[in-house]
Amino acid sequence: MRTSLNIPRELLDEFDETWEAEGMESRSRAVREAMQEYVERHQALETIEGEVVAMIVFDYEHTLVIGELHDVQHEFQDVIETTSHSHQGEWCLEGLFCRGPAARIRDLAYRLRDFDAVGRANVTFLEAK
Repeated sequence: MRTSLNIPRELLDEFDETWEAEGMESRSRAVREAMQEYVERHQALETIEGEVVAMIVFDYEHTLVIGELHDVQHEFQDVIETTSHSHQGEWCLEGLFCRGPAARIRDLAYRLRDFDAVGRANVTFLEAK
């Protein structure tokens, strides 16, 4: 199926450089692969259940969102065991080490993704032992 997308020029240029450097046959093939990885990652996020240990890593523009992020972290302090924070100029990188119900940690990840000033929020789950 043909479709069209609006993509910032810089992102498209980086995407093209990446798939070409990897020797892929076309942009279409690279987009299909990227979409499949996105679907698989999000399906895994949706299907994990029970007690888990997780790491949420996210980046954000400090001045635009720090107060709101702290509020969210306090709201989810029942599952956040510890945090790690790194300042990178106006941007920060933060890691949240979590333990608790998968659904609760999933909700935390989604809340972090709701902020426009958050660039990415990636989650890695382990089943609790």
